Amino acid sequence: MTTNNEGGVAPAPQMQPETGPILSLQSVYLKDCSYEAPNGPRVEGNWNPQINLDLHTGVTNVTPEAREVVLTVTVSAKQNENTLFLVEVKQAGLFLMRNLTEEDAKRAATSICPSVLFPYARATVSNLVTQGGFPQFLLPPVNFDALYAQQSAQGQPATTN
Repeated sequence: MTTNNEGGVAPAPQMQPETGPILSLQSVYLKDCSYEAPNGPRVEGNWNPQINLDLHTGVTNVTPEAREVVLTVTVSAKQNENTLFLVEVKQAGLFLMRNLTEEDAKRAATSICPSVLFPYARATVSNLVTQGGFPQFLLPPVNFDALYAQQSAQGQPATTN
């Protein structure tokens, strides 16, 4: 607390309306997940699965300033022709986006927001695979900025509603 020379309390500074761009995480939640292991953790031969990783980002406008971003991570592991496991995690977050240009909002929803959500999805995938009896499995880091740049250069839509 500050005081002025007269012994009184200085008035609180007046809040100016936010005119700059704002991107703020409001909440993170698991929207959906599934785990399948048709034969359980039984593996014939050495553990050397072929891993397939698929990422998808979806965006839904909740209010004019709030968007739900859902990062869908699908991981399948096969050895020879046998499916070992299939995991799908839909990690969601509610993001406040205020005073962003349309291009900035698109970049935020397809690059920055998935980067925030990915560690949560990564942990969920790892937990599901480990609880299924398989060795510890960690997804590699993903550079969502590079994916966004690649999609923008190819003229592909970066998000789906």
